[in-house]
Amino acid sequence: MRGMETRMRQVTIYREPGRYAGWPANYGIWAWDNEIVVGFTVGYHKSDAGFHRRDPNKPFVGMQARSFDGGETWNVSETPCRLPARGTLSADEHVEEQHRLTADVSFETPARVDFTHPDFAMMCSRSGLRAGAYSWFYTSFDRCQSWEGPFRLPMFDYTGIAARTDYLVSSPDECLLFLTASKSDGEEGLIFCAQTTDGGESFSLLSQIGPEPEGFAIMPASVRLPDAKILVAVRCRAGSDSANPDWQKWENWIDLYASDDNGQTWNYMNRPVENTGRGGNPPTLTHLHDGRLCLIYGYRDAPHRICARLSSDAGETWGEEIVLRDNGGDHDVGYPRTIQRPDGTIVTAYYFDEEPDGERFIEATLWKP
Repeated sequence: MRGMETRMRQVTIYREPGRYAGWPANYGIWAWDNEIVVGFTVGYHKSDAGFHRRDPNKPFVGMQARSFDGGETWNVSETPCRLPARGTLSADEHVEEQHRLTADVSFETPARVDFTHPDFAMMCSRSGLRAGAYSWFYTSFDRCQSWEGPFRLPMFDYTGIAARTDYLVSSPDECLLFLTASKSDGEEGLIFCAQTTDGGESFSLLSQIGPEPEGFAIMPASVRLPDAKILVAVRCRAGSDSANPDWQKWENWIDLYASDDNGQTWNYMNRPVENTGRGGNPPTLTHLHDGRLCLIYGYRDAPHRICARLSSDAGETWGEEIVLRDNGGDHDVGYPRTIQRPDGTIVTAYYFDEEPDGERFIEATLWKP
């Protein structure tokens, strides 16, 4: 659907020569009418560093960008939160030991909060991806100008918890978290739903979403429909192939699950995206003002691009791929997060590159489907 490109504009959120900015899907996006905040992390570029061309010998710093005009312009600053220890905000797997979270962690005790506070936001973070990883969360009541926490999440009887920000508020005291856990072999991952019914003072396991996969199912993206049905889109990868041990060549796709009982049980729906390219990419799922669903993801094979698909029947079927942009320099793109402005414009933030040896930067596409 190339004709739509004329209705799309690219806006730079953060771009600096020599830097590596990445992975908004790990941190989150929040909006209050035309005020938007998106999280990401910034390190340093290194040409020969492998799949992600970042320098593991230099630190990553959590950042957030704020727009007051619906994503047209942005101001960037460090994320105003306290880490549980010296280290990174959800980026330990990208740095060497000296920059990772230290063992002497310190968490705060969560107090009961009102999840329906008009300026509320929650952000989740993690120490790693596999067995031994622990996770925590922050809360804000001033539109991300400050973050309270860190508050530790339980292990939910799994060997590792790798939290990214994805939650649905149900009431002042109730909230659902959608999280990734280590599998029985210690590898990432499977997805599950946790709940709090006491304003965030405690969380419990509500349900696992789908069976434990042979490969992985990670990075859930949830949405609640007007009829109270919950949909969760999931980043998936095939299991190891003895004939092809290179994980970069394994199949990657996006699956969709549904719950009709507020997350207690789940049914597999369909596969909206059959292929997300080399290494795969997480989805972002948005319920639009007109009732349609919008699923956005990065595609990591050439032409490297940011894509969308729309559904007019609550996720039962999906339209053709819409290309938001396709000028990526290599596979190091994507991890989108999306909101819709009051005027109907969709703002999709993601990380991107224009050449393999260039900086990684954060941009947004502003468009109307």
